[in-house]
Amino acid sequence: MEIDLPVPLPQRTYIPHTNATILCCNCGVEIDGTVSAGALCNECIKLTVDISEGIPREATLHTCRDCERWLQPPSQWVTAAPESRELLALCLRKLRGLSKVRIIDASFIWTEPHSKRIKVKITLQQEAFEGAILQQTFEVEYVVASHQCPDCAKSFTANTWRSVVQVRQKVPHKRTFLYLEQLILKHSAHKDTINIKEAKDGLDFYYSQRNHAEKFVDFLTSVAPVRSKKSQELISMDIHTSTKSYKFTFSVELVPICKDDLVCLPIKLAKQAGNVAPLTLCYRVGTSVNILDPNTLQTTDISAPIYWRSPFNTLADVHELVEFIVMDVEPTGIQKGRFFLAEATVARATDLGNNDTTYFTRTHLGGILHPGDSVMGYHLSGTNFNNPQFEALEESNAYSSAIPDVVLVKKHYERKKKKARNWRLKRMNKDEGEMLPRKQDQQRMEQDYEMFLRDVEEDQDLRSTMALYKAQQEKKLRDQMEGVETASMADTEETEGDEVPKIDMDELLDEFEELDVADDQ
Repeated sequence: MEIDLPVPLPQRTYIPHTNATILCCNCGVEIDGTVSAGALCNECIKLTVDISEGIPREATLHTCRDCERWLQPPSQWVTAAPESRELLALCLRKLRGLSKVRIIDASFIWTEPHSKRIKVKITLQQEAFEGAILQQTFEVEYVVASHQCPDCAKSFTANTWRSVVQVRQKVPHKRTFLYLEQLILKHSAHKDTINIKEAKDGLDFYYSQRNHAEKFVDFLTSVAPVRSKKSQELISMDIHTSTKSYKFTFSVELVPICKDDLVCLPIKLAKQAGNVAPLTLCYRVGTSVNILDPNTLQTTDISAPIYWRSPFNTLADVHELVEFIVMDVEPTGIQKGRFFLAEATVARATDLGNNDTTYFTRTHLGGILHPGDSVMGYHLSGTNFNNPQFEALEESNAYSSAIPDVVLVKKHYERKKKKARNWRLKRMNKDEGEMLPRKQDQQRMEQDYEMFLRDVEEDQDLRSTMALYKAQQEKKLRDQMEGVETASMADTEETEGDEVPKIDMDELLDEFEELDVADDQ
C-alpha cells in the first residue's frame, strides 16, 4: 500500500503596495500623486491659495450717539451692547463674500474704548481643490462713525410727535399723579416717550408712534379707573398715492376720587352696591374705587364703567381734614381685615381749653387709636356742603338720622418739619413748559409731595406696589458737605417718638449706580 507524501508548495513573498509619488511642482517635496490636488503639497497650498480673497479687511459701522443704536442697512436701527452677539452679527453682515465660505468661528479682539475701532477675528473653511479642505483665520477692522438716527433727529425738532396721551384728573391736588408716577417708573411704561409735559390738571405723554401710545393707554387702564377717548387730525395727504398722515390724541381721564376722600354715593347706586350706607370713605384706589362704611366696616367696589355711567364728586378731600383728640375708645370686637370697629369720643384740638364739646362716633381705626392720640377726620356737624347727593341724603327718611357728626380717617403722627428719611422715590423728568409754576403753586406741590410720602410710610399696602430705594449714600454725602457727622438711626428715632411709622431696610432697593466696589475713605 502506497501513501502519498505531502508535496511542498512554493511560498509567495508579499510585496508591499506603494502609491505613485510625484514631486511638488513648487518645492519638490514627494507627495502622493493619487490624492494630491494641483500637484501641490499641503504647505504650498496654504501659502498659495487664499480662501478669503474678495472679503474686505476694513468696513464702517454707523452708530447714533444719543440712543446708542446701530445702523443695519438699509434703514433699520437696532440696539446692540458692546461685544454682544447682536453686534457681532451686524459686523458679519457688513462683509461681502461670506456667503460663499463656511464660517467656523468669530470673536472680538479687545480695543481701546475711545479708539472708535472694532476688531473681529474670523475663521473660515473652504474646499481649495478636490479633496483638499483649507481653514484660514484673518482679522477685520471696523471704523465706528457717528450718524444721527431719524428718531433722535425728530426729538430735537419741535412738533415731531405722532401721538399724545393726555392724562387728566380734576382734583385740587397731585397725590394721585404722584402714585401713578411711581407705577409708571416701576413698570417702565414711559420708556417709549419722547417728551413729558406738565399741563393743567395732569400730564401729557408724547410718542413717535401710535402703537406706543395705545400700549400706554392699556397700561393706565390696567392700574387705575379711567376712561379714554381717541381723536385724530389729518396732517398731510398725497393725492397720487392716497397716503395720509395723521396725529392721534388719546384723552384719558381718571376718576376724581382719591384715597381718604369723603364720598356721598347716590342712594340708588348705594343700594345696587350691596346696600351700603351712602356716606362712605375711600380707602384705596386701584383698578376700581374701594369704599368703606366706617359705621359697619362694610366695603364695596365701584368700577370705572359704573362710575362714569352716573358720575359724582367727592364730598370733601384731605385738605379739609380737622385734627381731633381721642378722649375715649371702646372696641366692639368686630374686625374685617385690617379694620377694627370701635366707638370713640373725640374733641377738636382747637376746642381744648375753650369749651367742653365732644363728639361720639364709630370708627374703623379701633386697632391703632388710644386715649390721648391725635386723629384726622371730617367735621360734618354745622358744615354746609354744596352737593346734590348729600342734600338727597339729608332729605331721605332712612339715612338722614344716620349722618354722624365726625368721620375719622387716619391717625395723626407728630413729625419733624424736615425729616431725614432713609429712603427715597424716583421721579420722572418732566418738561414744565414755557411758564414756570408760581411760588404759591410750588409750595402747594411740595405739600402734596410731603403728604404723599407720609401716606407711603403709614400704608404698607400702598408701598408694596412701588419701588423704594435706599438714601443712605445721599444722606452721607449731604452730611459731609454740611460738616455734620452722620447721626445714627437710633438718634433720629428718639427725636420723633416711638409711634411714627418707619420703613424697614429690607423693603428698600439698591440703585445700580450705588453698587460699586470703591472703598470709602
